[in-house]
Amino acid sequence: MTYFKVDKIVLGWLALVAAQVISGIVVPIHAVAPPNALEWMLLTDFLVAAVLGIVAVRSDWVGWKLALALVTIALAINLVDAIEGSIFLKHSEIPWRSLILNMCVTYVLVLPLWRYIFGGGEAVPAHYSPFAQKSALSAVGKFAVSDLSYLALYFTAGTIIFPFVKHFYATQTLPSYGTIVILQLLLRGPVFVLVCLLLVRMVGLSRWQGAFAVGLAFTILSGVAPLLMPNPYFPDYVRWTHFGEVTSSNFVFGCLVSLIWGKPKGIAATPRQMSQAA
Repeated sequence: MTYFKVDKIVLGWLALVAAQVISGIVVPIHAVAPPNALEWMLLTDFLVAAVLGIVAVRSDWVGWKLALALVTIALAINLVDAIEGSIFLKHSEIPWRSLILNMCVTYVLVLPLWRYIFGGGEAVPAHYSPFAQKSALSAVGKFAVSDLSYLALYFTAGTIIFPFVKHFYATQTLPSYGTIVILQLLLRGPVFVLVCLLLVRMVGLSRWQGAFAVGLAFTILSGVAPLLMPNPYFPDYVRWTHFGEVTSSNFVFGCLVSLIWGKPKGIAATPRQMSQAA
C-alpha cells in the first residue's frame, strides 16, 4: 500500500484553503491579523491536510464515513481549543463566537470535497477496532485511565512552563483551579481521547508503531498546527513556550492512548471483525 498520496494531499489542502476563504466571507472574523497571515494559514492548512491525508490512505474506511472521521478529528481539536481559550482569555478582544462559527462553516464546506478527494481509497483489510473483545466495564476503565492521564500530563507540563509565562497570565483573569480540572476531565480530556481513538482505529498499526504514528499525528494536529502561526493575543515568548508544552505532552498522551487501546502485537482481525469493522 502507498502511504503517501501527494496528489490527494495537495487537493485536500487546496480544498481546506478554499473552504476557509469562503467561510471568512460568510462569517468574517474582525480581529487583527498577524504579519504574513496568508502564508502562515497556507502552511498550517498544509500540515493538517498532509497528516489527515496520510491517515486517510492508511484507513480501511472509505466514502462519507472516512470524510466525516477526518472532519471530526480536525474540527473537534479546533473547537476544544476555542472553547477553552474563551474561558482562559475571556477579557481579550478575540471574537470567540465568530471564530467558532467560522470553524464550523469551514469544515461543513470541506466535508463533501474531502469525501471525493480522500473517500475513494484503495482496498485495505479491515483494521482492529479498539473496542473489539472488550467488555463495557473494561472500556470505561480504559477511558477513565486515558482521561486521567491527560489531566496528569496537562498539569505536569503546565507546572514546568508556568514560571516562563506567569507574567503574561498575571494580566489575565484565569479560571479557578477547580474549573481548570473540570475543563480537562470533562471537556478537553474526553474529546482528545476520542480523537486519539479515531486515529488508532484508522491508522491500524500495532503497539509501538501505532503509538508513534498516533502520537505524531495527534501532536501535529493539536499542537504544531494551532501554535505555529503568530497571533496578536499571545506574545511570541508565550506562544513558543506553549508550543513546547503542548507538543511534548500531547505526543506522550497520543502514544499512551494508542498503547492502552491499540491492537496487541500478533493479534489478527477475525473474519467477523473484518466484515463488521466499525
